[in-house]
Amino acid sequence: MKRLVGFLALLLLLFTPVIAFAEGVSGYSRGNAILYYSAIAAVLIYGIYDIFHKKWLTWISAILIPVALYLNLPAK
Repeated sequence: MKRLVGFLALLLLLFTPVIAFAEGVSGYSRGNAILYYSAIAAVLIYGIYDIFHKKWLTWISAILIPVALYLNLPAK
C-alpha cells in the first residue's frame, strides 16, 4: 500500500506542471510550475544523497538540478 501511495504521489508531482501548462502559460501558472519543479528538485537531490552518500556529489547536484529544471520552463 505504501508503494501505491508513493507512486500516486510521484505521478501527481510529475503531471501537475503539465496540467498547468495545458491552458497556456501565464505568470501565475509559471509560478506554480516553479513550485512543483522545486519540490521535484528537492526529492531528486535527497535521492542522490541517500544513494551515494557523497557530499561533493550532493553539492553538485544541488546546483545543477535546479538550474536545469529552471531552464526547462517556457518563456514568459
